[in-house]
Amino acid sequence: MTKAVLGIIGGSGIYDLPGLENVREQRIASPWGEPSAPLRIGEIAGLPVVFLTRHDKGHRLSPSDINYRANIDVLKRAGVTDLVSLSACGSFREELPPGTFVLIDQFVDRTHRRESSFFGKGMVAHVSMAHPVSPRLRIHIANAAMAEGIEVKRDGTYVCIEGPQFSTLAESLTYKQLGYAVIGMTNMPEAKLAREAEICYATVAMVTDFDCWHPDHDAVTVQDIITVLTANAEKAKRLVARLARDFPREHEPCPIGSDRALDAALITAPEARDPELMKKLDAVAGRVLLGCA
Repeated sequence: MTKAVLGIIGGSGIYDLPGLENVREQRIASPWGEPSAPLRIGEIAGLPVVFLTRHDKGHRLSPSDINYRANIDVLKRAGVTDLVSLSACGSFREELPPGTFVLIDQFVDRTHRRESSFFGKGMVAHVSMAHPVSPRLRIHIANAAMAEGIEVKRDGTYVCIEGPQFSTLAESLTYKQLGYAVIGMTNMPEAKLAREAEICYATVAMVTDFDCWHPDHDAVTVQDIITVLTANAEKAKRLVARLARDFPREHEPCPIGSDRALDAALITAPEARDPELMKKLDAVAGRVLLGCA
């Protein structure tokens, strides 16, 4: 069996991961460009853990400026099998107030400026995104939260907008009426790319505000969000520590096939494949391309 390697992407407010032991900082070259930051590679309770801060230290990168392809590529090269995204978000529901953690099960992608696939001209692949979150990984997160006394809400749709501006009132009301649970700016195309790289993916959406639909919270400000971010970050670090401590040491096959997403996804005939693109796909798709001309 494959050894489990837990990847953690830290969103707004989470720029480091205390508790990592035997830590080394590593810059891994990617053919897709520069990732957000060097990887911090170590272990928690003997489990290999790889941490990447999504916005870089000091929050240098806006959601639209993040190189999502390079981030997922270097995590794959580091051996990550299971990836947890810690992400700040706004809420569309009264029962999901600031401070709530939501285990997302669906996404809606409203971004438009980002490269959303490793594949394209010269190597076409269509992976299934019907169920974008690995259910087994989500169960492990829920169990870790329960063990730490951290309340989490299961299920909810995350709508990802381009940003960096917050929503207009009309947009916020529309998303609420469509039944979405939370809104953020970073989990797409991250989840799509993780699926293409055959990495099991799950999101812990950490609510910081009510967006602008709420009559008592109609102006989202950075100052208000930072206050909640700090409290959420402390809970998230406890959650990750417990998750790593209890996580299986052998990678469990994903029941929805996240870790074998490319088995039936490649459609380009071998003789029509672009050799240069295939070289760039060595980490992401090496399992299925190995030996292909």
